[in-house]
Amino acid sequence: MELSIDDLHLFALNVGICRHNGDWNWKNVCSPFSRLYYVTEGSAKVETPEGICQLKAGYLYFIPAFMRHNDICDSLFTHYYIHIFEDPTLGRSILDEYELPMEVKADPTDLLLMKRLYYINPFLKVPESNPNAYDNHQTLINNYRKNLQRPFCDKAESRGILFILLSRFLKYGRPKIAVADDRIHGTLAFIRHNLSSRIDIGDLASRACMSKGHFIREFKKATGETPNVFITRLILERAQLSLITTNLPIKTIADELGYQDFSYFNRIFKKAMGVTPLQYRISHF
Repeated sequence: MELSIDDLHLFALNVGICRHNGDWNWKNVCSPFSRLYYVTEGSAKVETPEGICQLKAGYLYFIPAFMRHNDICDSLFTHYYIHIFEDPTLGRSILDEYELPMEVKADPTDLLLMKRLYYINPFLKVPESNPNAYDNHQTLINNYRKNLQRPFCDKAESRGILFILLSRFLKYGRPKIAVADDRIHGTLAFIRHNLSSRIDIGDLASRACMSKGHFIREFKKATGETPNVFITRLILERAQLSLITTNLPIKTIADELGYQDFSYFNRIFKKAMGVTPLQYRISHF
């Protein structure tokens, strides 16, 4: 899968440094942005569905958007943080398509880069470490506006630093779904670029020059999911992002994701998330 720097639509929502002493303990954190940490001293833990990762000094850590996790700390712990937002509506989503390691050894220059990014963006520091204080619609919108209002030189330098730090993880990244069959590979790209349209499985099979039954079997063999499950998962992730970062009516969001039947959209969202789209949006205000 060929990558292009033009496919990376990233900016830093928040940048700062936090110092803790046994008080960095948060449960069920799940955000529409990714997190990048540089630990300067002490240690803590992050518990994800994949296990527990020990955070230690001299290393960089990456937590993808929408990964539910718990923060655990019982001693001294200091780290720089960057909250990275990627707008998937502007094109291909690299952070969504690629599996990145959670931990990499930091380069000797990375601490200077973190300090510089914070120095030119002091207003992007979170008000407090409690995710409830910043992981909400209004704060996300305010920080997005602050990013847009910065001088162009600061935007350019900030993005350059962000690219350098993220490159530490991209060096070891791999496609989340490694597909040898070019027909399925092309189908995945088509799905990601056409989530705003109602995607018909029969049409996907025709594009892949397969019968519908054969296509579904080959798709599941390659991805581990049926086409319907794969498409629904991507749509729900896009819906979560729109609910949190825009003021669009929920029906409009459903329409833009190919669901003209609003009640059906509500049902599949609640089945997956445990709450209705409205309840999900309210919880982030």
